[in-house]
Amino acid sequence: MRPIILLRNYSVAAPKSPNFLDELKKNFIPTNPFQRTLLSCGSAAIALLNPHRGDMIACLGEVTGENSLKYMRQKMLETDEGTEILKEKPRINSKTVSFDTLAQMPENTLGRVYADFMKDNNITADSRLPVQFIDDPELAYVMQRYREVHDLVHATLYMKTTMLGEVTVKWVEGIQTQLPMCISGGIWGAGRLKPKHRHLYLKYYLPWAIRTGNTAKFMQGVFFEKRWDQDIEDFHKEMNIVRLVKKQ
Repeated sequence: MRPIILLRNYSVAAPKSPNFLDELKKNFIPTNPFQRTLLSCGSAAIALLNPHRGDMIACLGEVTGENSLKYMRQKMLETDEGTEILKEKPRINSKTVSFDTLAQMPENTLGRVYADFMKDNNITADSRLPVQFIDDPELAYVMQRYREVHDLVHATLYMKTTMLGEVTVKWVEGIQTQLPMCISGGIWGAGRLKPKHRHLYLKYYLPWAIRTGNTAKFMQGVFFEKRWDQDIEDFHKEMNIVRLVKKQ
């Protein structure tokens, strides 16, 4: 799959991935209710003990998130942009996005903000795990999309990948997506904050996250790939996002 060609406007669509269904079939692991219960309990316990276990967090999201994924799909279908995402099923990885090109864009553009975030945090777009336990292809794609835009949510909210930043983003995502893993991540993750960060969290980050999650447009329904050239301030205004400002 060739990388997306970036033009001066942001109306260029990402190509539909012809491999998603094939990838899903290859990675799918069938489970019965009893096995899903074991997976839920086991992944939750391990993720709680070690929040850096991305595989366990991914597993937990899949086996506990069916109702939330249906809700997310419905939210996406309520807008033309979200409907287009479900139809085209774009992917975000090094094969579909030219990060070298994004890095050369003006500093105030969404694409540059994203590229700088990935570079500054030493993150690759190829690190998101494939869906394994969801048999409905469209719901599986919704989960895959959630994973692949997670870093874009971080970047556009200007939230670092520290524990404080992750917990804050989890609250925004939890409110918007209703995914149990996001809600639990926001609650339990906050307990791991150091005293200084816990103070900042309670005073600034948590109120801001709750307000943003409730007032911002549905982030999972944003066709980011068509907006690389969009001014980040214009993006915030369109999405009803107000950047966090900590008063001294």
